[in-house]
Amino acid sequence: MANIRSPSDELAVTVKSMRIISVNVGKAVDAEWAGKLLRTAIDKTPVTYRVEVRANGLAGDERADLANHGAPSHAVYAYAREDYDWWERQLGREVPDGRFGENLTASGLDVNGALLGERWRIGTALLEVSGPRVPCVVFRNWMDEPGWVNRFTRAGRPGAYLKVVETGELEVGDEVEIVSRPEGSVTVAQSFLAFHGDKELMRRVVAFPGHDSAWDEAAKRVLGTGSDLTPT
Repeated sequence: MANIRSPSDELAVTVKSMRIISVNVGKAVDAEWAGKLLRTAIDKTPVTYRVEVRANGLAGDERADLANHGAPSHAVYAYAREDYDWWERQLGREVPDGRFGENLTASGLDVNGALLGERWRIGTALLEVSGPRVPCVVFRNWMDEPGWVNRFTRAGRPGAYLKVVETGELEVGDEVEIVSRPEGSVTVAQSFLAFHGDKELMRRVVAFPGHDSAWDEAAKRVLGTGSDLTPT
């Protein structure tokens, strides 16, 4: 299992300051560096108008790799400005909002400390945290940083994928209201550890009744095919 840090304790969160500071959308384009698909929508552009949140994501946004990112659980990707600030110190360069291909850049929100199944009200839309972002070859090539996948993994700051529970609209400046936090769940950062081999945390993920079905396949890999996926 990778030696992944948990950054949750480093973020000072106050409810009044939790808001969206950038809304980012992008179209899928052809790119020779974009893995086997040769197509990507990772390059997101910030928009200042109010955006419709549909069942499959934000209006005007696309996902090129539908096989891996086309599920409802990957409808929206969120990242914290505080984690970007940390990366700027590590990389020695500016990392602007939207650089990681997220749809929502948040300020004051501990994205990695959010629980799977946690629900956020942003504008008139209701979103639910479904899991962490796992780095891929497209992300690596896009960032053009040595050993990027390993560095991103070890940092333990993956950001969160969200599914759309209620459609609506949102825009820059909207507050993030944490509507509910389910008991018995794990954080985004912990689920990232589970995905990378922590068996105890993986058992906790699949024991949570509201977990996304994609976790069952991940559990087979981590716990072994045919393993008992119930907690011990």
